[in-house]
Amino acid sequence: MNEVVGRDDLLLITLDTLRHDVAAELAAAGRIPHLARHLPGGRWEERHAPGSFTYASHQAIFAGFLPTPAAPGPHPRLFAARFAGSETTEAGTYVFDTPELVSGLAAAGYRTVCIGGVGFFNKRGALGDVLPGLFQESHWEPEFGVASPTSFEAQVERAEQVVAELPTDQRLFLFLNASALHQPNWFHTPGATREAGDTRATHAAALEYIDRHIGRLFHAMAARRRCFAIVCSDHGTTYGDDGYTGHRLGHEAVWTVPYAHFFLEPSS
Repeated sequence: MNEVVGRDDLLLITLDTLRHDVAAELAAAGRIPHLARHLPGGRWEERHAPGSFTYASHQAIFAGFLPTPAAPGPHPRLFAARFAGSETTEAGTYVFDTPELVSGLAAAGYRTVCIGGVGFFNKRGALGDVLPGLFQESHWEPEFGVASPTSFEAQVERAEQVVAELPTDQRLFLFLNASALHQPNWFHTPGATREAGDTRATHAAALEYIDRHIGRLFHAMAARRRCFAIVCSDHGTTYGDDGYTGHRLGHEAVWTVPYAHFFLEPSS
């Protein structure tokens, strides 16, 4: 990462609430072709979330604690704050001297931009301003939120505008929190009703919806120079699993998340 930072643009997408099992099934079945073509080997990596809900997980992610590989470690990290005694900071780790990665990248000359999704990014109150407040520039509209059936395409359109307006010599760190998978997601399944509610199947349909539009985002981010992309979930969620519904709880479906990182080349 010490070669990547300062040379390439950076993209971090959190597919909020995406379960690993659903993501893996859809990739294997060919139902998310635009994402799968970028996944190493066409498969998601199974990882453990650093938190069981959005706020906690993103605080950890922005501090350099991305989801951890679901196997015994220690596992070297891509990014880390300078911290004496860290067992996951190695020669390839990009080490920053600020409290979190966002300001660390700003100090390295990056324009840091947040395109929010779920309520913790809506800037409508003190709590909703904490995470977007880390960035030099942040965007949130009701059309980006969980209640919008067209949230992701609206977010992608804003990302395209951000990239288009940026000077070509300016490095960019773009963060996008995709809200489409978060409840409510019933409207992503044709014929579904509010009364029927959200299910594992509507969760899967929401990921297919994201896949239909994510190619535009990848194209925009690779239009200026090579881009290093991280696509992952911040946590999963439950739909009646073992009697549980929702997240912010200690269930396998919440803690196990999909993860991938890869380069977007200008030709892609």
